[in-house]
Amino acid sequence: MPLAPLPARPAAAQAEIQQPRRLRVRSIAGTAALLIGLIGSGAGAAAASVAATPQAPAQAPSQAAPAQAAIPATQQAEDPNFGPNVRVFDPGMPVAEIQATVDAIAAEQVDDEMGTKRYSLLFKPGTYGSAEEPLIVQVGYSTEVAGLGASPTDVTINGHVDVYNRCLTADNCIALNNFWRSLSNLTINVTGLDGCRSSANFWAASQASPMRRVNITGGNLSLMDYCTAGPQFASGGFISDSKTGPVINGSQQQYFVRDSSIGDWSNGVWNQVFSGVEGAPAQSFPNPPYTNLASTPISREKPYLTLDAAGQYSVFVPAVRTDSAGTTWEKGPTAGRSIPLSDFYVARPGDSVKTINSQLARGKNLLLTPGVYDIDQSIEVKRANTVVLGLGIATLTAVNGAVPLTVADVPGVDIAAVTVDAGEVNSPALMRIGKAKNPEAGGSSNSLNRSDPANPTTLHDVFFRIGGPHVGKASVSLEVNSDNVLLDHIWAWRADHGNGVGWTTNTGDNGVIINGDHVTATGLFVEHYQQYNVIWNGEHGKTVFFQNELPYDAPNQAAWQHDGVLGWAGYKIADSVKTHELWGGGSYVYNNVDPTIHATRGFEVPVTPGVKLHGLLTVNLGAGTLDHVINDTGAPVSTDAVGVPSYVTSFG
Repeated sequence: MPLAPLPARPAAAQAEIQQPRRLRVRSIAGTAALLIGLIGSGAGAAAASVAATPQAPAQAPSQAAPAQAAIPATQQAEDPNFGPNVRVFDPGMPVAEIQATVDAIAAEQVDDEMGTKRYSLLFKPGTYGSAEEPLIVQVGYSTEVAGLGASPTDVTINGHVDVYNRCLTADNCIALNNFWRSLSNLTINVTGLDGCRSSANFWAASQASPMRRVNITGGNLSLMDYCTAGPQFASGGFISDSKTGPVINGSQQQYFVRDSSIGDWSNGVWNQVFSGVEGAPAQSFPNPPYTNLASTPISREKPYLTLDAAGQYSVFVPAVRTDSAGTTWEKGPTAGRSIPLSDFYVARPGDSVKTINSQLARGKNLLLTPGVYDIDQSIEVKRANTVVLGLGIATLTAVNGAVPLTVADVPGVDIAAVTVDAGEVNSPALMRIGKAKNPEAGGSSNSLNRSDPANPTTLHDVFFRIGGPHVGKASVSLEVNSDNVLLDHIWAWRADHGNGVGWTTNTGDNGVIINGDHVTATGLFVEHYQQYNVIWNGEHGKTVFFQNELPYDAPNQAAWQHDGVLGWAGYKIADSVKTHELWGGGSYVYNNVDPTIHATRGFEVPVTPGVKLHGLLTVNLGAGTLDHVINDTGAPVSTDAVGVPSYVTSFG
């Protein structure tokens, strides 16, 4: 299809957005290039409002939290000891003091992609900044920004909470590598900054950068940073349980928004998926490439830390919803249960797994404070309804081939905001949910069958890395053997750049293997694994939004083929499966080591009435060839048309 320019940016910007041109794929070396075309017919009112806005939008009034929710500065000394990498801000603090702290952390983290520092910036209920003195927070790598209220409206930041492009060189400013950060549970009343930067709150981030329970008032939310030099590309992303005005998608290749309310959405690129989103564009895949589900089959929002008017900390665990739509908090308090912090073991990176497991065995939940934890044996979650919550991109690193975290066949466990890194010795898996009948053979899993469809074990914002920070090896990143499991925003990544990267160096066969039945994934990102990126063996599986890149670094065709099939599919449904459904899935090819390599297909599924896939695409990113979209259906994508998708609207 023809390529079209991006929506025009506000006139306050310093230069005009250029016609899309070749951009660097996610490689710091910048050796690859791809062409992105925005679909002009996807532009809606938000795009029109951006084009027509001659200056920064008018500012909405500040939304102060209820008076009873504000915590006076005198209570600051009573805060729990969350360790040296958590900053708890009080509305009584001078704005200049808060600004100095967040600026110093941003200076450390904005370019520290593979570093070991981790930060959590927590805001007590109240109002921060003003029109005269706005608070501007720039969010770098491995940084969490979160409010501590019961509702997002309990914490208001008058200012910005922004993520900008990284300019790797003067003419290569991108968001393609803006990973591993989060924003949650607060209101941003957009005000402050000058010129182009005043035109929106910018969240120009890619994978593993969720926005949850965020209320944007007073201006646009832009998922693209159009204020720097080009090419300004991004590869996100995930939003849930949030309310915004107009949203500028811009250059975001793909995006998933769940159970939210938006004012408008500007445009699509390759694969924009909405599930239970009020104000989302209508179903129109592939032109524009919008997939729209009126409701989400099953959802549960991520647990979050709160602080009440008496100064007591708790973790709130939202309730399960079925056929959900809209936010959990606009029409009244979020349903769920509150667990006092005293029921948690607050772990530090130096704690032994033996100590952590002892606390879990005594009935404690687990709060992982920011940092990197060396895990030489499995953290074992055995009790139903246990919560494991990470702060500040808490990271578990496998040591000596350990499986860093395992969950028994029990219902209602929540694993949230945890990153798991492979170590130098190969691990059979990095996380295992439930016990397989036959781990060697895989397949249907759960002999104990203690799961509960009304209370699924849930993974929220759980990310995996093989290579990147250091050499890593793992056969499988995530193995799900239990039935009735919900995967709510997963990124499994075999690194294509960073440290310890190479075909025989950071080895990983499969990203995600699903053996359990009735497993649902909402926001599944899986990239660069050496065999099938996803294998789905269980029955009655559902996926809403899938994003995949096949491995870049296969040395030749002989090294990347099997059973007479060239390459390996990104998404494999086992031949034995009778019932499965997917909405909005993309698989991309970029064989930069040997550009002559072919992959036969992006999706490989049994042909049976119960297996149905909707809104599929493949894209060539500048090297290699993907011959079909699904099975033997769909036109090839090659370097003859870089960045132009091959679509299959429906299969099965």
